[in-house]
Amino acid sequence: MGEKLFNAKKLAVLGVLTALSLIAFLIENLLPPMIIPGAKPGLANAFSFTALIIYSPVEAFIIVAARTLLGAMFTGNISAVMYSFTGGVVSMAASSLLLYCVHPKISVICVSVIAAVLHNVTQNIVFVAVYSTPAAYSYMPYLILLGVLSGAFIGAAVTVIVKRIPTSAFLRLTGSKNIK
Repeated sequence: MGEKLFNAKKLAVLGVLTALSLIAFLIENLLPPMIIPGAKPGLANAFSFTALIIYSPVEAFIIVAARTLLGAMFTGNISAVMYSFTGGVVSMAASSLLLYCVHPKISVICVSVIAAVLHNVTQNIVFVAVYSTPAAYSYMPYLILLGVLSGAFIGAAVTVIVKRIPTSAFLRLTGSKNIK
């Protein structure tokens, strides 16, 4: 028989990562915007990025989808799904490609920076497409700068998490012989 995609241990860890991601999202939602309307540091992404590193893109996408849907329901902002979900999917797809195809030639921090910039750019493009406001493209340089800063912070935080937690703990959680 083949190995189960989701065993009880993995589901428990994914539940904890999703809960932590949702809590970070909800706390960020209480903060005032950074520099431009709607801009947030993206701390919730640290948990899906951690899942990408210790598991695979499948688990990371599950966390992104769950956080986006639950976050929209808890905040009462269902329209945020189109921004958060598209930004999350694009950034996680890029992170997956970079992490599994280019890493370790580029660092986890670099992957996180690229993902954060793509997340912000994607959300801005969706906003312009939905509301037919090309003037919002003028925010792009600021969104890119914020993406670089928040991506570097998230990448550094995830690097510390992965390095500080003993490898044996990750191996027990993942059930595999190695981690990224």
